[in-house]
Amino acid sequence: KATVTSSLYLSVSTVPDTAVVLSDLLCHLQLHEHEEHFKRMNEDSLMHAPEFVIKPRSHTVWEKQCVRLHCTVTGWPDPRVVWYKNNVAIDPLANPGKYKLESRYNVHSLEINRCDFDDTAQYHVSAMNSKGELSAFASVVVKSKFHRFQTASQSEVTHIVDKFGVSFGREGETMSLGCTVIIYPALHRYQPEVQWYRDDVLLSPSKWTHMHWSGDRATLTLTHLNKEDEGLYTLRVTTKSGYETYSAYVFVRDADAEVEGAPGAPLDVRCLDANKDYIIVTWKQPAVDGGNSIVGYFVDRCEVGTHHWLQCNDTPVKFARFPVTGLVEGRSYIFRVRAVNKSGMSRPSRVSEPVAAMDPADRARTSAPWTGQIIVTEEEPAESVVPGRPLELQVTEATKNYVVLSWKPPGEKGLEGVMYYVEKCVAGTDSWQRVNTEIPVRSPRFALFDLAEGKSYSFRVRCCNSAGVGEPSDPTEATTVGDKLDIPSAPAKVVPTRNTDTSVVVSWEASRDAKELVGYYIEASIVGSNVWEPCNNKPVKGTRFICHGLVTEEKYVFRVRAVNAAGLSQFSQESEPVEVKAAIASPAPPYGISVLECVRDSMVLSWKQPTFIGGADITGYFVDYREVIDGVPGKWHEANIKSITERAYRVSRYEILQLMLVSKLNGAISATRLCLRKQEVSVPGPPHDLQIREVRSDSLALLWKPPVYQGRDPVNGFYIDIKEAEAPEEAWRGINTKATEKTYMKVITNLKEGETYVFRVRAQNKAGVGKTSDVTEPVPALTKPGTKEIVVDVDDDGIVSLNFECSDLTPDSKFVWSKNYEEITDVSRLAIETKGNKSKAVFSSLDEEDIGVYSCLVTHTDGASASYNLSEEELKKLLVISHDHKFPIIPLKSELAVEMLEKGKVRFWLQADKISQNAKVDYVFNDNMLSNGEKYKMNFDKNTGVIEMIMECLTPADEGTFTFQMQDGKATNQSSLVLIGDVFKELQKESEFQRKEWFRKQGPHFIEYLSYEVTPECCVVLKCKVGNMKKETSAVWYKDGREIKSEEHLGFTEGVLKLEIAQISKKDAGVYEVVLKDDRGKDTSTLNLTDQSNDEYRFCAQITSSTPLKITSTDEGIRLYTFVNYYNDLLQVTWHYKDSAIAFSDRIKSGVVGEQLWLQITEPTEKDMGKYAIEFHDGKGGLKRTVELAGQAFDDAFAEFQRLKVELITELHCFSLLDRARVAGGLPDVVTIQEGKALNLTCNISGDPVPEVTWLKNDKEITSDDHCILKFASGKFASFTITGVNTSDSGKYSILVKNKYGTESGDFTVSVFIPEEAGGKKK
Repeated sequence: KATVTSSLYLSVSTVPDTAVVLSDLLCHLQLHEHEEHFKRMNEDSLMHAPEFVIKPRSHTVWEKQCVRLHCTVTGWPDPRVVWYKNNVAIDPLANPGKYKLESRYNVHSLEINRCDFDDTAQYHVSAMNSKGELSAFASVVVKSKFHRFQTASQSEVTHIVDKFGVSFGREGETMSLGCTVIIYPALHRYQPEVQWYRDDVLLSPSKWTHMHWSGDRATLTLTHLNKEDEGLYTLRVTTKSGYETYSAYVFVRDADAEVEGAPGAPLDVRCLDANKDYIIVTWKQPAVDGGNSIVGYFVDRCEVGTHHWLQCNDTPVKFARFPVTGLVEGRSYIFRVRAVNKSGMSRPSRVSEPVAAMDPADRARTSAPWTGQIIVTEEEPAESVVPGRPLELQVTEATKNYVVLSWKPPGEKGLEGVMYYVEKCVAGTDSWQRVNTEIPVRSPRFALFDLAEGKSYSFRVRCCNSAGVGEPSDPTEATTVGDKLDIPSAPAKVVPTRNTDTSVVVSWEASRDAKELVGYYIEASIVGSNVWEPCNNKPVKGTRFICHGLVTEEKYVFRVRAVNAAGLSQFSQESEPVEVKAAIASPAPPYGISVLECVRDSMVLSWKQPTFIGGADITGYFVDYREVIDGVPGKWHEANIKSITERAYRVSRYEILQLMLVSKLNGAISATRLCLRKQEVSVPGPPHDLQIREVRSDSLALLWKPPVYQGRDPVNGFYIDIKEAEAPEEAWRGINTKATEKTYMKVITNLKEGETYVFRVRAQNKAGVGKTSDVTEPVPALTKPGTKEIVVDVDDDGIVSLNFECSDLTPDSKFVWSKNYEEITDVSRLAIETKGNKSKAVFSSLDEEDIGVYSCLVTHTDGASASYNLSEEELKKLLVISHDHKFPIIPLKSELAVEMLEKGKVRFWLQADKISQNAKVDYVFNDNMLSNGEKYKMNFDKNTGVIEMIMECLTPADEGTFTFQMQDGKATNQSSLVLIGDVFKELQKESEFQRKEWFRKQGPHFIEYLSYEVTPECCVVLKCKVGNMKKETSAVWYKDGREIKSEEHLGFTEGVLKLEIAQISKKDAGVYEVVLKDDRGKDTSTLNLTDQSNDEYRFCAQITSSTPLKITSTDEGIRLYTFVNYYNDLLQVTWHYKDSAIAFSDRIKSGVVGEQLWLQITEPTEKDMGKYAIEFHDGKGGLKRTVELAGQAFDDAFAEFQRLKVELITELHCFSLLDRARVAGGLPDVVTIQEGKALNLTCNISGDPVPEVTWLKNDKEITSDDHCILKFASGKFASFTITGVNTSDSGKYSILVKNKYGTESGDFTVSVFIPEEAGGKKK
């Protein structure tokens, strides 16, 4: 500050007393004071990233010595410094005494004590503050004292092995490249110089690239791939004896776009021009535009030390260069760029290197080394000079957004530094306007903004200093505001050339008159696909590029376009198609030349195919010959003018020849020679060109070609011989006893696994069997690992194909398909498709013409081949499978069925076994399509395969056929259900019932309908179970339509209604009914308790309470009897004697008196002795009571009977016989009466005492009720009255009178008829 003040003071004192000059000087002084004040008030303007004033240097030391690395670092804020050894931070505390770190006045040092060989490494120091990070590197090599005595002449040999190949990565991934380095002789702990290059540019360690040397392996790790990392990577290993290099290309593809159709990210973002006012950012356009043209680019900035990105331009810019303004002077920034098209925004590019917004002069001043001293000087007074004109003013860059001017400082500028004013003028006028009116610029470069696009301007510059403002420079020529740089023209003459089986070399003619060319993008497309893929994602500058990663044997076309800052050119014309194969080379010479036959003045030669064919099929062979006379060879002559494809040839007219066999491949030839002399004639000729294929442990295929010389007659068959390879000649044996006409044979017998065999073939004609062929090479009967067979496949369209796969392909390999071992050339019936290591033979239309043996041979492999025999039986199987695949059927787990749901809904459903998410269903009724609506509810669960259709109810219109039609791709199926006639009526009836049941259960309803049970007390309980009841629900009982009021017999507990009927009798028969009712509805349940409608009701007497059968005696005989709790006439009773039903007669009778059931045996004898039983029966089961009337029991009863009988006789003599009970008369034998009429009968009764009167119907006692009225009046008159007869009253009736003097009965029959019946039919 003292220096500046003194200088200004002296300058002022020497200025002439001129008002204009003084005014300019005061203005300059105010401006300088303003800058100084601004710097004092804004300390941030002084902040800058770390810079190395002095970098550490490398050292080579001997063992046990100390070494010190030091550096000087500047930066604001003060940077933090860290030392590293082989990218590992050094910790002095971890190795006490080994390392010593010091930092004083921005000088930092690392001291290594007592170095040993382990200290040989690469060291680097890293300085970092909020504005950025910077590193510097140095190497330390520690030599052993032993090596001092080694001679300098000793050389080292370096080999790079285990190399990395062409690599492919994607943005954001991590990739490692590595090679193993072998140095001979091996020196312990010796470290060569290992360097990595990308596109011939040396790489340094950074956050993007990490390098590592393990002692024998060099590794480069790309931590976060970006397209900037694409290029040719070279490893260079330098030793004392020289260096070795290895290179391979690394391709980096775009990461997946965040928005589909968005372009790839721009790349190579850099800052070209940095000033305090602006920074010009440049980038390269991406190769991928996402299918739509790129509209433009957005530039983002971020201040170093923060993570806040700001977009610099409001609208996208098309030019790949943009000046960023609005920066804070002195601060550092990083930049990134994004591309945009109509689909969306790309991912951001990799960020640029940090750059500070300050003038170059300020940047140079702030980066000067700090000496630690402040020197105050005072300048001598000197006369100031007004600076001269700036020189060589020119427009270096012009776009529609900005114009950049540059110039050279004037020759006359005085002792002071100069600053500049820039002026502009619209072309055609003379009105100059100063652009930077407030603050002049210091650097000889300036960018102008806010110019009107399309207008033309001229520019000039003035210099100024404390002495004043100089004269303006010469103005520039008129410059129109717009993109000065044109898009380059399209490249031309794109030529692809085969390189390897996965790459193609593409060359082209450069774009004409291209300015500032950045490079070229190459794209490739498989022929016919119309899908273009980029071959490079970083522009290449040459006109030749190797496109890697292509599919072998596919045909590709290529196109190229150029790129500069203005944009991408149009694509070149597409190249000619090229097949991806290894480049063609000359074949190896044929070998194995042999003489097959000699006939008079000709002979037949054969040979074997070259072992190396050079990447393409052999197109033919040439045979050369020359005569040898007295040991002197002559000139070579061509035996054949045109190339021959067969490996056998006849040479004529020779004596002593020397032959040369030449193989031809696209103009390249190779040759082998053979000397021979005349031989004897042999007829017929031997077969030749024997080949062995399809070698397995138990079989192989042998092929041959017929002899060239047929003999006098055509060949009509062949014989094949076999022997073990080590066996003597006598071991030859024939495989076939009958000659085969084919030129191939599948040998499936006489082979032992692991044994080695040789074969030969003989030809036969009418004259006999000819000479044997040459013996084949020995072949072991073994199936090689990885051997594949031909697989038959039938696709979804029913197309049959034969498939073969080979895992041992070479670049020259080719799949050769044959039928009956003749190569297939007609593709009308069998099309061949080969891709990679798989080949397919597809039948166009399989039929009987295709029967045969199909084989596939893979050339230039170790015998990879297989065959498949398509026999007539196999053909039939394939045709069936083809039809099933062509017209597939969806399998069903269950056919269409119907079931009833609640509320009477009807569900039609089926389940498919396997079905995809794309399947669909059509619902058909009587050939009419149904659709989802109110009547039909349709559902298709594709996960379970359940298809259903639900109908609310069935109407008569729904009678017919329901069908579900399914389709899943090509597969179809359908299932139908016929609902007509009784089947439909039953289903409809059930549906209506279920519907009513559902509605019934919405209110009070019966869960269990009315039923009955009999208690042990012979009470009948009617009961029913009810549900959905509430307080307001009423339950009313009815019998025969009349309400039952007897509350004491009604009950309701736990949802059960009960009605108890005590001592049930016939009068209780009737129809019982219960009605439930409330505001929600009502429900009814009925029970018919009549003998006609309910058989179980007849067993209500509860026979389980009957007493045991007992014996008693009367004056008439012996009586057996039992009592029941309650008896009525519905009870079925059967008496048995000796397990047989008793046939009743006048002597043996049965009867009922009250609850007593008895059996009377009158005048018993010994024949009546035995086992008696009474059985009660209800139709389902019953109860039996037994008694033994025999022995003492019979004797006692019979004695009692005799006693009572004597007493009776005695008593009868004492009383008149008139006192006996009698029926005097009045009853008819038969009564016929019409239904509905009243019947009244009366008879006279006599006897003393008054007899007891009992009425019987069908031998069962009846009692008086409302229907049948029985009376006995005055002890004399018995009446029988039926108020209204019905058909049930028909039967046999009896009246039984009894007193102690006797019993008498009277019988009559009642017959009731219905008058409507024809002829008055009676019942």
